[in-house]
Amino acid sequence: MGIYLVVDTDAGPVLLWDKKTSIFLTLSPEFKGRVCGLCGNFDGNALNDFTTRSQSVVGDALEFGNSWKFSPSCPDARAPRDPCTANPYRRSWAQKQCSLINSATFSACHAHVEPTRYHEACVSDACACDSGGDCECFCTAVAAYARACHEAGVCVSWRTPDVCPLFCDYYNPQGQCEWHYLPCGAPCMRTCQNPSGQCLHDVQGLEGGCRPADHLLILHVPAR
Repeated sequence: MGIYLVVDTDAGPVLLWDKKTSIFLTLSPEFKGRVCGLCGNFDGNALNDFTTRSQSVVGDALEFGNSWKFSPSCPDARAPRDPCTANPYRRSWAQKQCSLINSATFSACHAHVEPTRYHEACVSDACACDSGGDCECFCTAVAAYARACHEAGVCVSWRTPDVCPLFCDYYNPQGQCEWHYLPCGAPCMRTCQNPSGQCLHDVQGLEGGCRPADHLLILHVPAR
């Protein structure tokens, strides 16, 4: 669906992957308070999500994560070095690129979704990706904020030909403009693997790839 691969299950969980560096797992309401682990306990209280395997609430992410190791013989994870300190030559580039999150482009969303932690995560990710895919890490970080904005009811069209572009022109016949990019798609779309357009669980309208015009409402206003 759009730029995502969606795994919709009878059991309730829905998995979304952008085929790059972002993955989302959503649960049906019947799972509320009935799960545990690295994704939290889904009880509506974010303050107790760092609950360890022994059911104690901690404030340290490493202590929380290490408690859920599958095998006790695995060594504990260590605190990672700040990526912008490890790669100082990327700091200014990362800060400049990620300033998009705090810019006027997302101004309509700022009051609904606090941008600070998304901006900090963007800078960290952009600094860390220094072995290829540097723009990809930046783009998926901004897309994560755009998705949070959409879930809060604000659809932001933030991609441009210069910033994380998704080009649809390739699919258009010469001289026509049939294919369009959708920043916020429908909760369920007809696809080649889902020709009926019916989903077990509707997901918040996903960022779309290229869609033909019959998915859009085209208004023609005659010239006066």
